This record gives sequence, structure tokens and C-alpha cells, in this order.
Amino acid sequence: MAELEPLYTADEMKAAEAGHDVDAMMHRAGAAVAAELKRRWPDARRIAIHAGGGANGGDGRIAGEILRAPGFELVDERPDVVIDALLGTGLKGAPRGETAQVIEQINRAGVPVLAVDIPSGVNASTGEVAGAAVRADVTVTMHGRKLGLAVAPGRFQAGEVVVADIGIESAETAHWLVTAEILAGVPRRSARDNKYTAGHVLVVGGSRGLTGAAALAARAAFRADVGYVTIAAPAESLPVLETLVLEAVKRPVEGAFEAAANASVLAVGPGLGREPEAKALVRRLLREVELPAVVDADALFELEPGEWPAPRVLTPHEGELARLLGQESKEVAAHRLASVQEAAEKFQAVIVLKGEDSLVAAPGRGLLVCALGLPSLSTAGTGDVLTGVTAAFLAKGMEPQRAAAAACAAQQIASHKAAQRYGLVASDVVEALPSALAG
Repeated sequence: MAELEPLYTADEMKAAEAGHDVDAMMHRAGAAVAAELKRRWPDARRIAIHAGGGANGGDGRIAGEILRAPGFELVDERPDVVIDALLGTGLKGAPRGETAQVIEQINRAGVPVLAVDIPSGVNASTGEVAGAAVRADVTVTMHGRKLGLAVAPGRFQAGEVVVADIGIESAETAHWLVTAEILAGVPRRSARDNKYTAGHVLVVGGSRGLTGAAALAARAAFRADVGYVTIAAPAESLPVLETLVLEAVKRPVEGAFEAAANASVLAVGPGLGREPEAKALVRRLLREVELPAVVDADALFELEPGEWPAPRVLTPHEGELARLLGQESKEVAAHRLASVQEAAEKFQAVIVLKGEDSLVAAPGRGLLVCALGLPSLSTAGTGDVLTGVTAAFLAKGMEPQRAAAAACAAQQIASHKAAQRYGLVASDVVEALPSALAG
């Protein structure tokens, strides 16, 4: 398996299909739909097919012809399975009129739904859902996974995605889905390394009452294989941090600039606080220190675009990204792709929009989508873990967008490796990182 799997927009898919026999492609698509239905629901006998007038509908009708065999019945009412072939990848905007009504009818049927190529109502190129949209149990998508199947909210409508071969060649795409194989490209410590050459992360944060955030980032950096971690924190927090992270060197926050002189990477923000002094420190660090930096949590608060002297990786959740863009959280949630790309251009930085589909954008480049984790990662402290891992990978010399995507993959795979997959806490993820990186 490759490190990255192509994600097709509607236009990219149209270009990939150009010059191929349309009838042959449709027959292969319909056959794949019929085969997947029979494989997944072997006892189903009554099939309802909702087919539109385009190629997507043609795929559905061919599936119906194949299923019109002894033992199967095509019905309008009380089906065992519904095939959604109403709308294809060309949808823009919200379904209207009778089509929207049929979508609602499908969702109310109370039976399994198989979507052809993409659930009707989902924008294949963005994942946006402007109106009614089918909630599928499985989507059989043709040739390659569509971007809208990977990006929320569309990904939540798709169910399990099955990619069907329809006999065409791979084509260039701008956006990519991250696979576990990306971790094979993370540099490993060699016999020639010492604790300094293996990477030195400086974590700036850990104000009183928030020392756990800095500790998690520091421990995650260690578990992601850096050789040295320094924590710069307010003086009153240092005794607590001495007990939380034995291996890290501690410095008062006023000494952050001096500590940065020996570091490879900054990790700014975990538990830093939002006092005026903290915000002033963030501004100075990011504008003056010529080291790559990961910027998270409190360091994102009231952050302004600027001329950065080195790469910056910002790791906001939806609410934080909304503040950075001057928007409402619901707008970011509805337009995740557009929002993360806008932020990358505005801040001239790599932006990681965290979520079940973590989106990693860089200025002028395509998106990397990482969706390998468990829902249990939605818990306090996992953002601090991601900060530490991203800083560690930057300290190893990885290109920033790839470092951020690999860090998302490491954290998400660790959620599967952790001893507690349910009731997961951030410390469980930290301890599972070595296993995730070992493969």
C-alpha cells in the first residue's frame, strides 16, 4: 500500500474517464454494485432502486438488471435493501423538489442503503452537504475514492466505502488520503545519533492549573523518538512538571529564548494561558525565533498572520479555526475543506484542522486527509499529544505538511494500539505511540 491514496474531485474523475468506453465502464460499475449487495446482504431478496437520469442512475439500473434474477425482486415498497443511484458526482448545491423528497424517503425506510459512487446530496468535491442527503451504510465508489467521501460532513453520510475497479488508469489528483504507510517515512534514530542529534523539542506552556497539557506534549515528543525535550513554564509550575515529566529539562518561561538557542523545534501553546504576557511571548517567539514551530491551544488565541522566519504548523479544532477566520464554528463544520485552505493561505502556514477527518493544508498545495483513528480520540489532552508528535517529526527534519500528516496518523493508529480503546485518555495514546511507530 502506498503512503497516500488519491482522492478525486468530480472534475478529476471526469478527466480520468475521458476516452474510455462509457458503456463498458457503466456495466462494470453496475456489476460491482450488484456483487457488493449480494456479498454484504446475502439474505436480501427485495431490492428497491432509486435511479436518476445521469450516469449514476445508469449504474444503478444496470445493477438492477443483474439482480433481476431468480430469487430477487425489484420493488417500490418494503425492500430489504435500497440502492441509491439518484445523484452522482456532478451535484452542486442542494437537491430540490421530488429528488429531495425521495432522499428523505430513503432515509426513513429503516433498511440498509447502498449508495452508488457517492450518497445523493453529498458534494463529491468538497464533502459539503447543502440540503437533504442519503445516509448510506455502504458506498461503492468507482475507480477511486472521492474527496467528498473523506471530508466531513460527507464522510459521515457514506458508511463504509468500497472502491470498485471499472477498468481505467490512475490519474493525477490534487488531494490525498493518508495511509498507515506514511509512518514508514518517519526518520528513525540511527546508531550515529546522540540525544541532541535525534531532535530537541522546546515546549512552551504549562501555566498553573494547566501543567498537564505541557507534560502531555513533552511526553508525546519523547515517545515519538526525539532525544531531548525542554519545557519552559512559569516558575510556579516547575515543581509540578518535575514530577510529571522526569526526563525533560525545565526552564522558567522567561528563559524560553535562551532555551530556543539549543532547540530544533518549538511547540508553543499547551497550557500556556491567555494572559497578556503569554500572548506577547507567543508573538515574539513566532516572529523572532528561526526554528520550525507547532502552534496550538492558547497560542492560537488572537493569533495574527505575519511574516514567519521559519515554518509554522497550526493545529486548531473547529472552534479555534473559526476564531482565526472570524467565522462561526458551524460555518467551519459545514465547509471544512474551504476553511482549512483559507486559513493556510491567510497565515502562510500548514494548518491541521483536527477531527475524525484531520485535514492538513499547506499554502498553494493539495490537502492531505487523515482518518485512521477511533472516535474515542475526542477527549481532553489529545491535541497536546498531537502537538508533541508533530514537533518531534519536525525535529527529525520532515517537511512540515508531511510531518503534520504523519503525526496525525501516528496518534490515530495509537488509539487502536492503546490498552484502553474505550474510555481512552490522552496518556493512553502517549504510551501507545512507540507501538504505532513500530508498525
